[in-house]
Amino acid sequence: MALYEYVTQEQLAGFDKYKYSAVDSNPLSIYVMHPFWNLVVKFLPTWLAPNLITFTGFMFLVLNFLMLAFYDFDFNASSAGYQHVPSWVWVAAGIFNFLAYTLDGVDGKQARRTNSSTPLGELFDHGLDSWACVFFVATVYSIFGRAESGVGVVTLFYILWVVLFSFILSHWEKYNTGILFLPWGYDISQVTISLVYLVTAAVGVETWYQPVIFHLLYRDLFTFMIIACSFTVTLPMSLYNVFKGYRNNTLKHSSLYEGLLPFLSPFLLFVLSTIWVIYSPSNILVLQPRIFYLMVGTAFANVTCKLIVCQMSNTRCQPLSILLLPMTAVVVLAITRVFTNETLLLYLWTAAVVLAHIHYGVSVVKQLSNHFNIFAFSLKKPNSD
Repeated sequence: MALYEYVTQEQLAGFDKYKYSAVDSNPLSIYVMHPFWNLVVKFLPTWLAPNLITFTGFMFLVLNFLMLAFYDFDFNASSAGYQHVPSWVWVAAGIFNFLAYTLDGVDGKQARRTNSSTPLGELFDHGLDSWACVFFVATVYSIFGRAESGVGVVTLFYILWVVLFSFILSHWEKYNTGILFLPWGYDISQVTISLVYLVTAAVGVETWYQPVIFHLLYRDLFTFMIIACSFTVTLPMSLYNVFKGYRNNTLKHSSLYEGLLPFLSPFLLFVLSTIWVIYSPSNILVLQPRIFYLMVGTAFANVTCKLIVCQMSNTRCQPLSILLLPMTAVVVLAITRVFTNETLLLYLWTAAVVLAHIHYGVSVVKQLSNHFNIFAFSLKKPNSD
């Protein structure tokens, strides 16, 4: 496979000057998880490459997604009258989710422990995190499902976008301030959902149909917590950090247009996907929710990875992601009925998006590995014995 050089020479020069800067103020992370990760990393062999740890953690989330796709492809398994997901699957999902979270926490510590920290490691970590959002959300959705006591597929579509918006906020902050402020909601959600999977295995999905209190269902609590966390914690903190940078005259981008530029492509992706959902002739989101979520989440990851490259290399964010051009054509073909088999069109476009994103990721990793003269998944040096 021929690999295109997506990273420009200007960006490569910016990576050479890059210094990691992050702030983690979450008490759960500081007082519980970091001590736990410091303990875990001591058991890892010193020859183990940090990027291999990162990739393994990501694959646990992909495995959860595939496992639930096998047992609950249409998100109906939790509904009355359908065969429920086996209890052992929920146990495995809980363990895999916590392992993914743990490995995501120890990869950076392993890099510092083995003196192998590079900008590629951070880009690889955050790039996979951007793609992991959709796998995480879709797997959690199987707990509640789409039945009357669950969450509608359209509602889940907008919840997915709230999660994606929360993720990109952190990197928008760093694009403007140069500092990554780690969101509080991440650690809390990972620990909580890992426990919820295990509880589901013990008590069954029927438990989540019952009201928490009065007429408030668990699905309503689930929806409320995600939206409330995003708009009352993540968004205000992001705006405060950027405003503080503006007040102290430390922002990297002085104009409002340049500062908001990272939101343009994600916003257009949201508009295009929403238009497809609303005007779909065959109600495609109802027919194929899992594939539609995968398409949106992968396209978002591709857009976000390009922002992270610009952010880390201190270069200007490109206004428009090239992926949105063919997607516009796909949406037009779908809603105008020019392409009559909408499900086939969705599958073909999703496959194209996934392959394009994998090609982009492999190309960037290969390019940066060559630039820094390292192997992505080994601590050995190229051309060394």
